[in-house]
Amino acid sequence: MTMKIHRVVDLSVVINSATQVYPGDPEPRFDPHSTIQRDGFNLLKVTMGSQTGTHVDAPYHFDESAAKLDELPLDRFIGTGVVVDARAAGARGRITWDYFEGVEKSLVPGAIVLLHTGWSAHYGSSEYFDNPYLDADACARLVALGVRTFGIDAINIDETPDDDHPGEGFPVHHLIADVSGVIGENLSNLESIDFVDPLISLLPIAFEAADGAPVRAVALQIEA
Repeated sequence: MTMKIHRVVDLSVVINSATQVYPGDPEPRFDPHSTIQRDGFNLLKVTMGSQTGTHVDAPYHFDESAAKLDELPLDRFIGTGVVVDARAAGARGRITWDYFEGVEKSLVPGAIVLLHTGWSAHYGSSEYFDNPYLDADACARLVALGVRTFGIDAINIDETPDDDHPGEGFPVHHLIADVSGVIGENLSNLESIDFVDPLISLLPIAFEAADGAPVRAVALQIEA
C-alpha cells in the first residue's frame, strides 16, 4: 500500500528575539556568531529556555523522580490528533468534560488530544496569560482512558497564575506527569486542521536529561 502526504499544517510559532515566554523564563536571543563576510559561513548563537515557543513538557518538569525528555518513547510524540473545540471557554475558562462530548470514541490510547481554545490569537499580548485551561477532573478522565499526550494553543495547560489569580498549583501538569505523559504548549493554527484523523507530530529537539524542548509541531493529512 502506498501512502501519500496530502497536506502539512504547521502548528508552531516562530522563535525569535520577540517570542513571548512564560513570565520569568529566559528570553530567546539570536546573535551572529560567524558571518560569510568575516568567516566564510553564517552561524547563529542561540540562547533560550528549554520551553521556548511551541514546546513539549516532559514529566520531569514537575516531578524530580519522573522521566526526563530523552527517557520517553518517541511514540509519545506522534499520534492521531483529536481536536477538541474549547473556544467557548474564554479568558481563564475551565475546559470541563462537557467539551469532549462527541469525540469520546476517539479518546483512546495513542491519541493526541489537542485543545483548540483559539487563544493563540492573543499571542504576543498580555491577554495571552489569561488563557483557558484544562479542568483537573476532565484530565483525570482522559488519563483513565489511556490518553498520554496533550496539546493546547495557549501558554499553559493549567491556569497561569498572577497577583489576582493564584491558580491551583498546576494539577493537570502533575496528573499527566504521574503517568509519564507529555504536554505540548504554545501550539498555533489548530483551526487549519479541517480533515479527519490528522497525524500529529510533536517531536522535540533531542535535549539530554531535559524538562522539555522546542518542537516543530505539524499535522499531516495522509492519503492511503
